[in-house]
Amino acid sequence: QVQLVESGGGSVQAGGSLRLSCAAHGNFVSINGMGWYRQAPGKERESVAHVTTEHKTNYTDSVKGRFTISIDNAKNTMYLQMNSLKPEDTGVYYCHLEAPMGYTSIPLYYWGQGTQVTVSS
Repeated sequence: QVQLVESGGGSVQAGGSLRLSCAAHGNFVSINGMGWYRQAPGKERESVAHVTTEHKTNYTDSVKGRFTISIDNAKNTMYLQMNSLKPEDTGVYYCHLEAPMGYTSIPLYYWGQGTQVTVSS
């Protein structure tokens, strides 16, 4: 069983910054990668950023240059530094983890409960 504990959401004005954290706890042999998704009211959940344990990253175009994703492998914790926030960044941000099933190559996917980010203009 894997539990993802998110923290760091909140309310800021446009141009402000927030830092999200996601700590993975439980029984897993290794991690393939972690990522952040967000869901705005009335919209589908979308990928924001992803990081592997080799620190390879990718971002959705709308956050490039403003958000930075990182991972601390020793702590099984992922971070998302969000700068120059815009009202359109508002939504519930979900932590996502991909880990292999035991020592197999079969991927398992886990989600956090979400943390609210609200950016006011």
